[in-house]
Amino acid sequence: MSRTCFVNTHSAPIPVDLVAARDLSDYLEAQSEYSRTLLKSQSFAAQEAELIKLPDMTGNISRYVFGLGEMADPMSVAGLASKLTGGVYLFDFISEGADLFTLYMGWADGAYKFTRYVKKDYEPPQLLISDTDAFDTAEQYRASMDLLRDLVNTPAQDMGPSQIEGEIAALADGFDANVSSTVGDDLLTQNYPMIHAVGRAAVDPPRIVELTWGEAKHPKLVLVGKGISFDTGGLDLKTGGFMRLMKKDMGGSAHAIALARLVMAQNLPVHLTLLIPTAENAIGAGAFRPGDVVPTRKGLNIEIDNTDAEGRLVLCDALARAEEDGEPDLLIDFATLTGAARVAVGPDLAPFYTDDEDLAADIAKAGAAVGDPVWRMPLWKPYHAMLKSSIADCVNSAGGMAGSITAALFLQKFVETQNWVHWDVWAWRKAKYGNPEGAAACGLRAMFEVIKTRYT
Repeated sequence: MSRTCFVNTHSAPIPVDLVAARDLSDYLEAQSEYSRTLLKSQSFAAQEAELIKLPDMTGNISRYVFGLGEMADPMSVAGLASKLTGGVYLFDFISEGADLFTLYMGWADGAYKFTRYVKKDYEPPQLLISDTDAFDTAEQYRASMDLLRDLVNTPAQDMGPSQIEGEIAALADGFDANVSSTVGDDLLTQNYPMIHAVGRAAVDPPRIVELTWGEAKHPKLVLVGKGISFDTGGLDLKTGGFMRLMKKDMGGSAHAIALARLVMAQNLPVHLTLLIPTAENAIGAGAFRPGDVVPTRKGLNIEIDNTDAEGRLVLCDALARAEEDGEPDLLIDFATLTGAARVAVGPDLAPFYTDDEDLAADIAKAGAAVGDPVWRMPLWKPYHAMLKSSIADCVNSAGGMAGSITAALFLQKFVETQNWVHWDVWAWRKAKYGNPEGAAACGLRAMFEVIKTRYT
């Protein structure tokens, strides 16, 4: 876990001013002649991510001034935190209209560094949050988002199915939750045939890990996450370029784990179940094949059109399990499911699917409120025809067109409740805010905002 970037007390933090372009004239007018002269001499225009260091008369930095531009990106303050190392800072001036907690999340986003394999120690910049409740909440979010990014950034050599299980067990210990696992050939005897088929060729056996927390009298919240620790594509082998980032194919499980952590950390009045089907889609003598017909926990038989469409296969067994102890009040799954979703909405938007109109509206509203961009995609029923099989109940892949939509429709075959939302996330981003490319939380804060609002 990364070191915290927040502190609750400090005697002499370095002040930071966050200035929108529209407020520049008023801001400059309010400064001392010395500061105003320095800012003008460096042509400070309060453009997004523009950073000025103001020295005092002795040459030491006395204040940072950071531009918010048109305030189009609520998380842009990450670009400030990513440029600082060490030290304690305080938001001293903030342009009106900026959401303070979103600024905290931006700071945490930029301060994060993945250092597991780096010898040089990293000291994150720390932001002073003097309000105890705000500090505690910000720290809960930071720890959960850092956990997500650490899980995704860790190479598959150190984050296989058994290590993912270990992370969930550690989470259970920290929050007094219960956890159980079904591993290897026991998946067949316990009726998880799809999870077994996808992972049976790997050295580290496939498994499903189940965490439960909270009182049974509370509304039932179920989180499911795709945990493919590495995806070669199976016998439908990916090329090297497409395989390069496949350590992140467990990004859905990382999102579900982080979301579960937030729910427990904030002690929400829910009966939580976390289900993580995890496997490595490896190549070996036991690998499942294109053309195989594999049964599912729900009883549907699936013709394997493409072994690289394996994430939906492990999810279908987990989604069937999710409803066996009674209909959930809310069922959420996260998965790095399709490249088609990236083609459709690009790297920044987190696409989601649901037939629940109220839930869809709540997610869109929450995403806008917390600066976590999301986009609703259609569960277009006529495309079920693309999933027809001549020898089984359906195929697992519909080919190149509408790939994200047909993947969601495939999953919907295994869900009975209306209260379901599916997220097809990237769990990654290219270099941004001054940090190198790596793991990213996509839709996590928006989804938690919905959960928090619904249950508190």
